[in-house]
Amino acid sequence: MSEFLFDFDMKTPGERIAELSALLRKYQYEYYVQSRPSVSDAEYDRVFDELQELERQYPELMLKDSPTQRVGSDLETDFAEVVHDIPVLSLDKTHSEEELLNWVLKTQRNCGGSEFIAEEKIDGVSIVLTYEDGILVRGATRGNGFVGNDVTANVKTVGSIPLKLTEPVDITVRGEIFLPLAAFAEINDRLDVPYANPRNLASGTLRRIKSRDAGEIPLDSFIYEGFFTGQEKLKTHREILDYLKKLGFKVNSRIAMFSTGDPEEIKKYIECERRDRASLEYEIDGLVIKLDDIEKRVGLGYTGHHPRWAIAFKFDAPEGVSVVKGIDIQVGRTGRITPVARIEPVVVSGSTVSNVTLHNQDYVDMLELAVGDRVCISKRGDVIPAVEGVVEKNESGNTVWKMPSECPVCGSVLVQDGSHTFCRNTECRARVKGQLIFFASVGQMDIETLGSETIEFLVDKGFVKRISDLYTFDFNILKDYPGYGDKKVDLIIRGLEKSRGTEYAKVLSSLGIPEIGNKVSETLIRNGVDSIDKLFTLVDDKNYDALTAMEGIGEKTASIIMREFSSPELRDEIRMLRDAGLKFAQVSVPGVPQISDSFHGQSWCITGSFVNFRPRTLAGKEIEARGGRVVTSVSGKTTHLLAGMEPGSKLEKALANNVTVVSEEEFLELLKK
Repeated sequence: MSEFLFDFDMKTPGERIAELSALLRKYQYEYYVQSRPSVSDAEYDRVFDELQELERQYPELMLKDSPTQRVGSDLETDFAEVVHDIPVLSLDKTHSEEELLNWVLKTQRNCGGSEFIAEEKIDGVSIVLTYEDGILVRGATRGNGFVGNDVTANVKTVGSIPLKLTEPVDITVRGEIFLPLAAFAEINDRLDVPYANPRNLASGTLRRIKSRDAGEIPLDSFIYEGFFTGQEKLKTHREILDYLKKLGFKVNSRIAMFSTGDPEEIKKYIECERRDRASLEYEIDGLVIKLDDIEKRVGLGYTGHHPRWAIAFKFDAPEGVSVVKGIDIQVGRTGRITPVARIEPVVVSGSTVSNVTLHNQDYVDMLELAVGDRVCISKRGDVIPAVEGVVEKNESGNTVWKMPSECPVCGSVLVQDGSHTFCRNTECRARVKGQLIFFASVGQMDIETLGSETIEFLVDKGFVKRISDLYTFDFNILKDYPGYGDKKVDLIIRGLEKSRGTEYAKVLSSLGIPEIGNKVSETLIRNGVDSIDKLFTLVDDKNYDALTAMEGIGEKTASIIMREFSSPELRDEIRMLRDAGLKFAQVSVPGVPQISDSFHGQSWCITGSFVNFRPRTLAGKEIEARGGRVVTSVSGKTTHLLAGMEPGSKLEKALANNVTVVSEEEFLELLKK
């Protein structure tokens, strides 16, 4: 029986649903738009839960604008294309105050004088919202200005976007969806690989396959333009903004009016915005200056690219602007497909850039990038060139670039896995080259003089088709080819011979298996999986929990380990490498010098806090340096528990399993011995 009861004699279920929906719309408007909630979170949740329960019991009575749609759905969706029914043009842009002031004076002359209105240019994602009879029916990205993607389900999860307006009007509005800086910082603090900026995260959120996932990101919005019947009754842009607020939209209050377009007033406003920019709760990348008078806007009209009555003033000049001449794809050693933009060469931070990685299809979609677009190029961390955004869309009608369906090297059908695309053909020449180059590189097996050019030559000639072939191929054959003299070939042979002595941790990470780098290899060994045979046993036993219990190995990495090390092809390759003399068992803990073997055969778990070991991983290194191993949880195989202050449940489990419990003082005495 439902815990939500009401008097059916007083109200029908439909009436109660309507009443609760109205209440929640009011509460959501107060919270998301006005930032002045009138009820507690508990009261809001009570009303929300009651409405959700009624909608579950009477799904046919659920309103099209139900506030429960804010939470999103688990259903998967794709993003259909939508033809915009309003002009969705770009803005003319400048980075120069002088050019901005000249534009103001020119515009004044052309329209006979007018007031100007200035708004902050929010660094977010442009959105077009369509309402019919006051109900939100569609949310679409800007796209190429004529066609965008339908992201309605995800837009409905944004709390500040009204699902129902205060008046039953037909209206289309433009605005910006963004992620507040505080929320962005909180999300990034939880991630190993943080997002580059709030705009990228906001854009990616709007393209989530499941709207419930989008609903977990607290996006916000500002609406800045409206198109509706009867608009001619409003004379100024300021009146339009006031009307949008009246309808329930969130409108940025940080605007300014210039009665004469006075240069000094505009300069002061720019300086004020520059000063306040760092303290805002959201990111802005400039200002937008517009004519306030609607009739005079109509008189000035549009170019094919932008309105003549508005201009964007950007705070920071881009480091480089170029044109995308083409987009190629590269096949990596794991089969991962990476699109790369070929751009007209441009100097950025002192070096010429002609190729820029585009990461994956999601990144291209976020930029809405097409061949022929003019783009802004930066160097992230002063090292990696990146496309930060589209400055101007191409005039050739090119649409957003899409990933091909087949590998350009081997012709295999490409496979989507998460946000990335892969070629799964292990014999693809591009993959083989990448794996061999990685295996032999400095920081991995470090095979002297076996560089990328030599490896590409070996693969192209058919001499080498897999890593193990490096140890069976007769490199003396190369002496018959130009560029491979006796000295160079002898160095390669000597380097391969030396590599047979490489420790197991490095051999394992050099195989180029996704997610199995140096850190994961060392984690496995520190947790007792110190040989390939133990790893195979763990995989054969499907002991997934043992992997995820290791600190630093999450569900994704554990799944990849299970999948990859179950592969007969990989096992066969490891067998041949082992036959070639490579090490597949670790003698000591990688990176920890051995002091003694006094803890040999012992398995230690560490819990609580300590006086002498901060962080407590320092105690773990002392154990490993004496031949012991450190585990993250207590089990029947655990021999010792090092218990500090506030040891928690691990102490109870250790006592229940007859594990030897060692205090910090006792541990220090053991170390002295």
